Amino acid sequence: MVASATTFSSLSFASMPSQHQRTSTPKRTSKPTKTLSPTIPTPTISTTTTTTTTLPPKKVLVPIGFGTEEMEAVIIVDVLRRAGADVTVASVEPQLQIEASSGSKLVADTSISTCSDQVFDLVALPGGMPGSARLRDCEVLQKIMSKQAEEKRLYGAICAAPAVTLKPWGLLKKKQTTCHPAFMDKLPTFWAVKSSIQVSGELTTSRGPGTTFEFSLSLVEQLFGESIAKEVGQGLLVSSADDNLTKEEFNKVEWSVDHTPRVLIPVANGSEAIEVVTIADILRRAKVDVIIASLEKSVQILASQGTKIVADKLIGDAAESIYDIIILPGGTAGAERIHKSKILKKLIKEQDSAGRIYGAVCSSPTVLQRQGLLKDKRATAHPSVVDTLTKVVDGAKVVIDGKLITSRGLATVVDFALTIVGKLFGYGRARSVAEGLVFEYPRS
Repeated sequence: MVASATTFSSLSFASMPSQHQRTSTPKRTSKPTKTLSPTIPTPTISTTTTTTTTLPPKKVLVPIGFGTEEMEAVIIVDVLRRAGADVTVASVEPQLQIEASSGSKLVADTSISTCSDQVFDLVALPGGMPGSARLRDCEVLQKIMSKQAEEKRLYGAICAAPAVTLKPWGLLKKKQTTCHPAFMDKLPTFWAVKSSIQVSGELTTSRGPGTTFEFSLSLVEQLFGESIAKEVGQGLLVSSADDNLTKEEFNKVEWSVDHTPRVLIPVANGSEAIEVVTIADILRRAKVDVIIASLEKSVQILASQGTKIVADKLIGDAAESIYDIIILPGGTAGAERIHKSKILKKLIKEQDSAGRIYGAVCSSPTVLQRQGLLKDKRATAHPSVVDTLTKVVDGAKVVIDGKLITSRGLATVVDFALTIVGKLFGYGRARSVAEGLVFEYPRS
């Protein structure tokens, strides 16, 4: 991929340009295909003797602050860690815990002040407001980013961050740049482009939450090469251009309620952070009352890929209320802990008995299966566990059967959450939320 303009369709990688060798910067593109563990062995290079030397891991900095866009922060961190990067999440606030733009609570690994003397292969800025302004006003981060650009190491920004954070720092000069549509008028007109992903020298920019997988996979390729990006992308279930079947619905019933819908998302150590945060973020954008409840002894949980999330309540407290929808996130370890929760098992059975809505994504449809809640129901799940289900629907990212909704997980949870919005409020609301995400939401 060349250093000038590069355009991608939302969450589609089938028509990407081929990669080209360049002399001044690393290789670039962002196609995907299969999963890697978060601890991929680092590459080795042969020396003139019979010994080999292990290359150090790629170091990545992802700063966060109050109002950072949670989908963007979590997806960037998760994807880069899957590729084998040593990712540091640093808070620009006095404390490590921050409340993100849609209300999710994230915990950074360290303070930005501890990163000032470190050298990073990549610094990637999530967007969101006022998060992008909080990053902009952090002098330590500005110095880190200015040095990153001066020394021609990789840096990137998404959503509001290119316009709100990088532009005032003078780091967009003579760089073709994109950002969220709401901030395009703040970019230098001559250099602004309306592509989903824009690579210009060491700088990569992108439009919003709905393009974060593409953005992150582009960064993976620039750090690790095209083959790693393909493997990680496939494992994340990122769509190809010919994968157009979003959902299938059976035994159609109305989901609308006469009050603000209440949704419970139980989480445990090992739950998929991408799924928890993406579903909560999108539903909250649609004005749904979402409660994230911890099944652990503490409200803080250690999600997959090392992301730290702070739940709103403990499950015991959350169980005192009635919810219109209960959604089980995936993650192998998290799903097993969800299955073992007696409180949650009782809640889900009551949900089914009362004719209320419930759903599961990724590996968690197997929890419903083991608890007898998929009897005569059509469903889907992550490819690694889908064969354990009795009535599988092939091909669809999301399957609805009456008041049950399931999804393959990971990148497909954007469609999953928007489908719930559409069922609760109608296509217009779902389309409006999707536009804010910069995500193409199909009518069917």
